[in-house]
Amino acid sequence: MPVRKGTRAAAGAKSPDAITLLKTDHKKVRGLLEALEKTQNANRREALSSQIEQELKIHTQIEEEIFYPAFKEAAKKKDDRVLFWEAKEEHHVVDHVLPEVRETAPQGEQYEAMAKVLKDVVLHHATEEEKEMFPRAKKLMSKDELRELGARMQQRKSELQENPRKLNS
Repeated sequence: MPVRKGTRAAAGAKSPDAITLLKTDHKKVRGLLEALEKTQNANRREALSSQIEQELKIHTQIEEEIFYPAFKEAAKKKDDRVLFWEAKEEHHVVDHVLPEVRETAPQGEQYEAMAKVLKDVVLHHATEEEKEMFPRAKKLMSKDELRELGARMQQRKSELQENPRKLNS
């Protein structure tokens, strides 16, 4: 039976590959971090930091549950394994900085400084993945493997968006 546009099967058939999905997440978070840095409105800061936290938690979880293990398994060289461990450690740093931003009063210089540090850490991590890890993943994994990972990641992402209680703390 042919798949019609707009059906669930058609949407599944168009799932992005793992790298495209992760880059799309990076782009969204970059935009949110830029908006956070530019606003002086405390309510807007709170809303943006909450959205950033949600996006980062979901992104981190799908990377750590699905993408990173596949990358580590495909990694043959020490340099590739080091990329894996660096990425995991950078997630750990974000896990410490983000709650501090969320717990700080969203006005004043301290908040601005903490938001800047968060932005710097997240952008460094995203850039390193995009320039180093993702090109290596493209060499280590086939297009079919990356598409299959992307489908699994998209499914898991949807589950976490629908039920945030399933997010790791």
